[in-house]
Order: sequence, then structure tokens, then C-alpha cells
Amino acid sequence: MATVNYGPKRRVVGAHYGVRDWLAQGATAAVLAAFTLVVLVQLLFSAGPIGYDTWAGIFAARWMKVLTFSVIVALIWHAWIGVRNIWMDYAKPTSVRLVLQVFTLVWLLGCAGWAIEVLWRL
Repeated sequence: MATVNYGPKRRVVGAHYGVRDWLAQGATAAVLAAFTLVVLVQLLFSAGPIGYDTWAGIFAARWMKVLTFSVIVALIWHAWIGVRNIWMDYAKPTSVRLVLQVFTLVWLLGCAGWAIEVLWRL
């Protein structure tokens, strides 16, 4: 008997990331947009010229550091999903795709570490 490849008994293959990744991209994009609005509002209502002291003052509060940390995590997750999908779509040899994905992960984690170091040093 032939294998049925349509209907409810069809054989589904692939990564199955579609809806989960789409929802994660939307959620992380919303977090990034909300953070941008929070920073813009704080800059608009700050007194005096915008310099290092103003920026340090914005990020000095504990709640802002925690919010910024969550935004860093959201940004890394958002970037990982996007770049991983690019590698999955356009890097056809599996070995090349693996090398690119490992490089991307190492780079993103390095950027996250650096961002967190800068954030908690303020």
C-alpha cells in the first residue's frame, strides 16, 4: 500500500517552529517597543541637556535595570529566532548551517554578556 501524504494521516516533517516562533517574535517585539517608549518618555521629561548624567540617571534605578535586563534577553531571543530562520532557509549544507548557527549563538551570548556588564556597571 502506498504512503498517504495528504489529509489527517499525512507524514509531517520539518522543524515545527512556525507558530511558536511567530508568537515569540511578536512578544519580544512588543517588549522592545514598550521599552523604547519608556526610554523616550524619560528623555522627554528629563530636565536639562541630555548627556552622560541623564543617561546614567535613567538606568540607575533598580526597576530600570531589571526592565533593561529583560529587554536584553528579549532582544537576544528575537535576534536568535530571526537569524536562525535565515540560516535554516538559505544555508543548505547542514555543516555550514551548523557552523553559522554556533557562531551566531556565541556572538549573541557575547553581546548579551557585554550589555549586562555595561548595565550593571552604571
